[in-house]
Amino acid sequence: MATKWGVASAGKISNDFVAAVRSMNSNEHETSYSKTYGSYEELAIDKEVEVVYIGCINSQHYSLAKLMMENGKHVLLEKPMTLSLKQTKALGDIARKHNRFLMEALWSRFLPSYDFLMKLVQNGSIGDVVHVDTNFGISMLDRERIVTRALGGGTILDLGIYPLNAVSMIYNNEKPEKITAVGHLNDDGIDISMTCSLKFKNNRTATVTTSGIAELPCHIVIIGTKGQIKVPNPMYVATKIETKDKVYDFPLPEPVIPANYPNSTGLKYEAMEVRKCLQNGKIHSRNFNATVSIFVC
Repeated sequence: MATKWGVASAGKISNDFVAAVRSMNSNEHETSYSKTYGSYEELAIDKEVEVVYIGCINSQHYSLAKLMMENGKHVLLEKPMTLSLKQTKALGDIARKHNRFLMEALWSRFLPSYDFLMKLVQNGSIGDVVHVDTNFGISMLDRERIVTRALGGGTILDLGIYPLNAVSMIYNNEKPEKITAVGHLNDDGIDISMTCSLKFKNNRTATVTTSGIAELPCHIVIIGTKGQIKVPNPMYVATKIETKDKVYDFPLPEPVIPANYPNSTGLKYEAMEVRKCLQNGKIHSRNFNATVSIFVC
């Protein structure tokens, strides 16, 4: 039986999620793209919908996820999960209370390229990892949702979650011992650029940079005692992994309907993870790490 998806919000990323899901076998995934609702409440009570993808603006993540789970829906919630640690923990409590699946839609974690990257890191091909340098920056200060506090803006929440996720994965979800950060705020108190250094045990470090002012290299460089691995631009939806000896390609399929963002068919892998978890009766994914959201809240 197909996993029946509902979509909350008509934003650009929601369109691309529908495009990604429609590219898959209809016997496994089915979206309600042909049905519209007059309110989020109508979607929440639709008994034909099993799981809801929430792609609204950041400031609505908590309230909509709460609404859906309290009405019996499983939830795939766009990053960042919420705007605060308190809200993130509260959603976890609601998911457990109602026995509903809840996962942050951090698509990088489920891409084939990231799966391959982690195997390279873990098999010791570059020795012991001692430093990770990663960044994500694009010119986007003209986007209201990025520069407005009331909408949950900021480059850390919008961009920084990707490099922070990479560091978290590479260091096996370990929390840093120390974080030192500098950056710049706009007149609304929203970060428009940031650089932070993270100190981990066993002489390991990481550097993360975000910018809404200008384009950055948007890559990951993993430095080990015996070599390096590079994930080139775009690191958040990697289609290449570079080692000293070879460049590995991970092409993504073309969308079946027009998409807003490059390579967004990669969103299908997070949908596949949700289906697999639901089929196995799980209310969380082994690949999902709440510390990523908590880290940036």
